Amino acid sequence: MFTSDLKLFNSKLDDAVYLCEKRHSPYFFSFLTEEEQAYAEQHLNSVHFTNYSFFGGSDTSERRVLGLFYDEQTDFPVDAILFTFRKTDKLTHRDFLGSLMSLGIERETVGDILVGDGRAVVFVKSEIKEYIMSQISKVGKVGVTLSDADGSALPQGRGVEEKEYTVSSMRLDNIVSAVSGLSREKAKNLILSGSVSVNHLPCQKISRNTEQGDKLTIRGKGKFEISGVLGETKKHRIRISIIHYR
Repeated sequence: MFTSDLKLFNSKLDDAVYLCEKRHSPYFFSFLTEEEQAYAEQHLNSVHFTNYSFFGGSDTSERRVLGLFYDEQTDFPVDAILFTFRKTDKLTHRDFLGSLMSLGIERETVGDILVGDGRAVVFVKSEIKEYIMSQISKVGKVGVTLSDADGSALPQGRGVEEKEYTVSSMRLDNIVSAVSGLSREKAKNLILSGSVSVNHLPCQKISRNTEQGDKLTIRGKGKFEISGVLGETKKHRIRISIIHYR
């Protein structure tokens, strides 16, 4: 996020906090990216506003709505729409997003899009749910049926792959080199160029120490999570387990 964009974003957060406290009522943002969520959490904590949470429709949602609360937390204005279609018809995340954007709605009103065989679940802001359900009968050239999703047994969406690596240390450049298949020098250049984020915030510190649970996003390579530190080899290298989100 550019500095000017971050200043504007923080100003919107300040305005939302003011309105929440003045009106004694919750304030909900639209769906935020993981990077925006990290910046929001950072700023709200800096102004000592702690009664907030994020929700995107499921425990594993990536795009989530930010809710600010005056007292008790209330339900989020997030609904799930189930799209069903023939299993022989192969539809992608891009197909669904294109159909939704063709309705003229804003991207920020749509959360995660989870696509499986013959069905997909799309999380949306509650105010646009009925409009979407009344307008869409096809995604691309494929006929679809829309109904309420109950939130259970969600499609997997994009797949994951787990691999093990050995590294000399948990420094960021070592981890980036391992998961990207690049040399240490190229990994360093990638970090210095601002192409690597740790826990959704840009990080240009080559020697930063990483740990289990950290999430890395590498531009052009994808999203990874350090799922486990498995111990040392006989040569005192560190064995780690990495989840790659496809």
